[in-house]
Amino acid sequence: MSTFDTPTTALADITGDYALDVSHTRLGFVARHAMVTKVRGNFDKFEGKAHIDAANPANSSVEVSIDASSVQTGNADRDGHIRSGDFFDVENYPTWTFKSTNVSRDGDDWTITGDLTIKDVTKPVTIEFEQTGSAQDPFGNVRVGFEGETTVNRKDFGLTWNAALETGGVLVSEKIKLEFDISAIKNA
Repeated sequence: MSTFDTPTTALADITGDYALDVSHTRLGFVARHAMVTKVRGNFDKFEGKAHIDAANPANSSVEVSIDASSVQTGNADRDGHIRSGDFFDVENYPTWTFKSTNVSRDGDDWTITGDLTIKDVTKPVTIEFEQTGSAQDPFGNVRVGFEGETTVNRKDFGLTWNAALETGGVLVSEKIKLEFDISAIKNA
């Protein structure tokens, strides 16, 4: 099995205001299908900003807005079903949001707790992130990278549709893993 190159950690202090680099960021999810395999998806349209205070992480903050209709799983029929009233109901609930309420840090590990809103249901979630690098790119941008994930119960957000399997179990898992591969650019 191959591994990626070692990330660049060129910047000693990443403090500042950042915007998500949408073209180099993935906001994704994983769900079990028929309880035998995993289906992965992501969102193509979103925006976000962060204030990072490396010396005092509690002063840091994150805000993200996701266009729920931009969901992509690699299957047009499934994507249409996910956008429907059975799941995301994008006609009535087009936007998901996350706003941090607490940020802490232990070395390269960051913990961000905040309010996640899906279908007008707001619940607190905690996401563990690893800082994966920092650099100045060839275009003069200061970049930072983070990878993180958390697991939520989709029923907590009103995503309750399912179908029972004849052999036991259900078609779609209740637990959904949310995955974040973040590239953010420091504001000039």
